[in-house]
Amino acid sequence: MTPLVVQAYTASCAAGVGLPALAAALRANTSGLQALTPDNAPRWAGTSQVPTAWVGALDALATQPLPTTLADWDCRPTRLAWQALQQDDFMTVVAAARARWGAARVGLVLGTSASTIGDSEAAYRQLDADGAFPIGRRNPRLNTPHALAAFVQQALGLEGPAVTVSTACSSSAKAFGSARRWLQAGVVDAVVVAGVEALSASLLFGFRSLGLLADAPCQPFGAARKGISLGEAAAFALVQRQDADTPAAALCLLGDGEANDAHHMSAPHPQGLGAELALNAALARAGLSSEQIDFVNLHGTATPANDEVEAALVARRYPPTVHACATKGLTGHTMGAAGLLEAVVCLLALEQDLRAGSAHTPAPDPQFGPVFAEQLRLQPVPAPVRHAASHSFGFGGNNCVLVFGRATGATA
Repeated sequence: MTPLVVQAYTASCAAGVGLPALAAALRANTSGLQALTPDNAPRWAGTSQVPTAWVGALDALATQPLPTTLADWDCRPTRLAWQALQQDDFMTVVAAARARWGAARVGLVLGTSASTIGDSEAAYRQLDADGAFPIGRRNPRLNTPHALAAFVQQALGLEGPAVTVSTACSSSAKAFGSARRWLQAGVVDAVVVAGVEALSASLLFGFRSLGLLADAPCQPFGAARKGISLGEAAAFALVQRQDADTPAAALCLLGDGEANDAHHMSAPHPQGLGAELALNAALARAGLSSEQIDFVNLHGTATPANDEVEAALVARRYPPTVHACATKGLTGHTMGAAGLLEAVVCLLALEQDLRAGSAHTPAPDPQFGPVFAEQLRLQPVPAPVRHAASHSFGFGGNNCVLVFGRATGATA
């Protein structure tokens, strides 16, 4: 495929708000996870009766309402999106693309799992005597899975196509595939790719009911791993076609791959069939082999089955020298935003020679074998990166792999 140029990108999560803060946390391997307590949970869980868990929460959101012009959208997820949009001059670059191409020629693809369900949950907890939402919460625009995409589109002044992708943990990674197809088909000239996920009761208690919520900071690929630590994040990237004006050093999406193994509603295929198909497709579009990948940001949920399948895939497909890491120990598992947040880690690796580590993991599970033990890096390393891959594997067998690198020469 012709590479897609990443004109701008940004991210906000528990490990850091904006790229400088996030990069500093990655360099220091500093985790943003905190213990969930009855004092801090009511902000988003709606109850003080919470399980023992660690989360990657952005506490400042509670005191950062939206500006007056966007007040009708005000809730935790939209505050999270707005906070991220303010970082790294992202809105300025989008405004320039809007001016160049026209608002109708800039699209938006946003990945999320729960969207604004936390606001709907709050409304249901406050039903009036007739069983209806209270007057202050009768806001139809917030009680829909598309709410976040509609909010971001308005906030950025865009008028092109806008869609919501909700395929669990692969949502915002798969958004890159939609953007590529739109650009290849000439539907638009630029696309804002987004991933937004705020903490909510549905996520907290849903994952507890599945037995996947760890009672301590998550340990991706560790022998003592017990499950996930939830997190929240918003991440954005502006992509467009590579052309004759593209600098040779421009950051690019080189390839994307998607596959669905249709094995189980929540468990991965035992041999990683769908994950490997997605990897094959991404490498083929990038025109690369797995031996040419220097850095891999793994899906690494810290759940027993997912980590086992992914470790086996990495060991059989990547060279022993690859630097593989699992960053959910720093950020928490940010669900629908995870794909794009972890793609941002790859972009930082390319741009700043920053190979991240795997916080909270003391050592890889010895059952994964000596090859993976060499591949998984626990500490960050400053070293150049030519090509970086990001894995995102969601419930229902929704798998996506992204490959990033630099432009190799402008294509008209």
